[in-house]
Amino acid sequence: MDVRHTTCAIAGAGPAGLMLGMLLARAGVDTVVLEKHGDFLRDFRGDTVHASTLRLMGELGLQEKFSQLAHQRIHCLQVVTDDGPYTLADFRRLPGEFPYITFLPQWDFLTFLLDEASHFPHFQLLRHSEVTGVTTAEGRVDGLRYRDTEGREHELRAELTVAADGRRSVLRESAGMEPRVFGSGIDILWFKLPKGDGDPGGMVGRLSKGQLFVRIERQTHWQAAIAVRKGGYDEIRAQGLDRFRETLVTLTPFLADRVHAVGSWDDVKVLDIQIDRLRRWWRPGLLCIGDAAHTMSPIMGVGINLAIQDAVAAANVLAEPLRSGNLTEEHLARVERRRMRPTAQTQRIQRFLQTRFLEPWVRGEGRSATPVVLRLLKRLPVLQAGPARAMAIGLRPESPVPSLR
Repeated sequence: MDVRHTTCAIAGAGPAGLMLGMLLARAGVDTVVLEKHGDFLRDFRGDTVHASTLRLMGELGLQEKFSQLAHQRIHCLQVVTDDGPYTLADFRRLPGEFPYITFLPQWDFLTFLLDEASHFPHFQLLRHSEVTGVTTAEGRVDGLRYRDTEGREHELRAELTVAADGRRSVLRESAGMEPRVFGSGIDILWFKLPKGDGDPGGMVGRLSKGQLFVRIERQTHWQAAIAVRKGGYDEIRAQGLDRFRETLVTLTPFLADRVHAVGSWDDVKVLDIQIDRLRRWWRPGLLCIGDAAHTMSPIMGVGINLAIQDAVAAANVLAEPLRSGNLTEEHLARVERRRMRPTAQTQRIQRFLQTRFLEPWVRGEGRSATPVVLRLLKRLPVLQAGPARAMAIGLRPESPVPSLR
């Protein structure tokens, strides 16, 4: 079996893995990121680049390059009820130079991070490398195992192994780390619809009689979603595709001439909504970040933001001890302490919105056409800054320490 060595091995070339890999390599830490796929071209991944990430790009001297990527800027989040339009979050009220959030295909964002990371000689990406588990020695994780496209097994020894391999993390499971799972009563059906020249733009949620339909403007299309009861996809499918299209037209009439773009149920993807969190994010030699440490609900669209903030916090704490060979368990615990509170608080907000509003609404238990919170935000627009900040900046935004800039 082929055995290699590095300082930090990162499983997963998503936002958390590539951001951490870039920052560590930038600091002179030998870093290998492993990705089981050969490219980043997968649909229905989060495309939100938040204001906090845009600020981070500026702090790293990358804002000018980033701004050249084709992207969509969104300045507010609207909710349309049967009573009319309401503004839920006004990003123009954010502090700083980025009064908006950006939608950018995740594969473009990941390619951008990879291009920047590749400038540093300490960085390496191994594609077509499927991580299969951790390796251990003397009670600590000392690396990982992976399989190439020809089925050959390899081992990569490392001073630190990082699980950034998503909500179904292989490394997390291999290390015997089980998250605390919080229940969810809804799933999301994701699909695309063509965008017309005269369409009203932005990010809009449509509420009506037990229905929640969200459309998010992209460069060339609408990314659309409908919330359904947990396990309710089979019931909707049994009603037929024509009924599904009729629902879309009823909720948003201007889509009537293009709902047939949903040509079959293969065009509709079911997202199993889940919120979970590890009680402890590390064990000796191993750290979990991003979805591997905490799966977020798509409510508020903050999953990528949390993953990026995890990566920055981890790099801030770990770069120097990794470079000097003085990494201890206390350093891993410091990363967890730094990120646990904002993660847990964000999940509490998500669970509150989900259990007190979304789930009852989808069950048809809404007591009025317009929830009282939307009426309050319309009456006092200054309050629209709160949801905007929670979505676009987060509860504890991170900045790279001077040695990483």
